[in-house]
Amino acid sequence: MLHVVLFQPEIAPNTGNIGRMCALTRSRLHLIHPLGFVINDRNLRRAGMDYWKSLDVHEHADWPAFRASALAPKRLWLLTTKTERSFWDVAYADGDGLVFGNEGAGAPEWLHEEIGASQRVTIPHANPELRSLNLSTAAGVATYEAVRQLTHAGVR
Repeated sequence: MLHVVLFQPEIAPNTGNIGRMCALTRSRLHLIHPLGFVINDRNLRRAGMDYWKSLDVHEHADWPAFRASALAPKRLWLLTTKTERSFWDVAYADGDGLVFGNEGAGAPEWLHEEIGASQRVTIPHANPELRSLNLSTAAGVATYEAVRQLTHAGVR
């Protein structure tokens, strides 16, 4: 199983879209609090609330609670703009977790340090004047690369 980990997401429609993608890929979604919204029909309906019932989603009070959870992945990959290593250069394994910072600030420096430089990857882009992809787009791109690799390896 692949894990998608959202660190303190701020925008409900992004989380709804990612939840929908996780339901379709049978990936587990981890939401690390605090969230910038309330999970309810009004906030998530348009972005995939109807898929929420099919979603394997787990909420964690904070990062330490996530790390202590028996459901947390053992190996984490932090998607960030603060590295040169491409997400294409990783051999993903069953049970890996893809960690995404929030929309406003990304992942804090202490999270970069905890995960470690060797576990940080970026989604390359051609325009250096632009910072990064939208959170839900980045999560989709990275998740489907991992799913592609796992499918070709016969894991999925």
